[in-house]
Amino acid sequence: MKKGLMNNWGLKILSFLLAVMLWLIVVNIDDPVTTQTFNNIPVVVTNAEVLAATNQTYQIEDGTQNVSVTVRAKRSVLNKIKADNIKATADMKELTLQTQIPISVEITGVSYESVEVSPRNLQVKLEDEETKKFPIVPKTTGTVRDGYTLGEIQAVPEMVSIRGPKSVIDSISKVEASVSVSGLSEDVVTKSELVLYDSDNNVIDQSLLANNLGTEGVSVSVQVLETKSVKVEFDTSQITAADGYSVSDIKYEPDHLNVTGRAEELKKLKKISVPASALNMSGLTSKTEKVVDITDYLPDDISLTDENAGSVVVTVGIDKDGTKSYDISMGAIKVNNLASGLSLSYESADVLEIQIRGPEDILDQYKISDNVSIDLKNYQTAGTYTVPVTVGVPDGCVLESTVSVNVILEEK
Repeated sequence: MKKGLMNNWGLKILSFLLAVMLWLIVVNIDDPVTTQTFNNIPVVVTNAEVLAATNQTYQIEDGTQNVSVTVRAKRSVLNKIKADNIKATADMKELTLQTQIPISVEITGVSYESVEVSPRNLQVKLEDEETKKFPIVPKTTGTVRDGYTLGEIQAVPEMVSIRGPKSVIDSISKVEASVSVSGLSEDVVTKSELVLYDSDNNVIDQSLLANNLGTEGVSVSVQVLETKSVKVEFDTSQITAADGYSVSDIKYEPDHLNVTGRAEELKKLKKISVPASALNMSGLTSKTEKVVDITDYLPDDISLTDENAGSVVVTVGIDKDGTKSYDISMGAIKVNNLASGLSLSYESADVLEIQIRGPEDILDQYKISDNVSIDLKNYQTAGTYTVPVTVGVPDGCVLESTVSVNVILEEK
């Protein structure tokens, strides 16, 4: 019987088939065929140059630039597939109806049963191609090192030709190239990237655009200059008072300005000299102010660190013969009888001018700051008031005219 079993070929074949079936069952249980979807796979357009013959280009409609790819394969195979293995392409030669291109998918390095893509077609819009030149606007971010300031900023090159769909080209409002200048203390030329903006300052996608910058791209040349604080000096020889009056003092505000330039030019600059013609004032009978624009008197290759800070206020004090003018700040006025529930401020922060008539030797010794006050005993509620100023004058001297200040009283 044993011999019969050993020589029974039919039984052997049946046993082999049963073993194979059992193996297949085990394998499929352990490594079944299933599906997996990979999202946001980018579609690459090939042979786009076929449109060049008709001077056309294309735009991809929203929602079809990226696709979902569903792969059917064994689980062990699916575990090996990465998004980078999946290539989705749309061949422009297969364009149909002037609006759509079939999308094909290839998965490299693995074996799979089937693959599906959604959407199946890349939706495109054909339009005329246009080329236009734009100035490149250089832009900087950050701040240079202390003691330095930015000089000339220039894009290299200054113009760029951009080619692409007419609707996109027409939407370009500004082309910028930005670089960081943080911590710089010397001139640099730095590589940059073009950024395109529309009229609403939105960034424009450049994926369908081309330019003539080539491999060199765009750079920004940054000039870094040193800064220096320089004294301002005026020739005051043409400032005169009327008969019976005299010039008591001349003040400048500010009396120093921050300027910028090359180190060798700044080293030569000791002061900013303003000629007498800038202060041609005669016959003065009262304090007079004049604003002088200093930029007209800066040497070549020197400029202000702040181009809006070139105004210097020149104040000429005038005394009537036998009188002397005193300037006192609002904060130096002594305040008497301020109600405990009120706070005080002044409408104007300007200095208060007080004129006193008397012997010159007495007035020269007189200290105005110790003798100016206001009394608020009659101002006990919140409000804005004009309050007379009390000035204590030396014996033999008189106040040339009464003085008052506008005060604001507020509840605490």
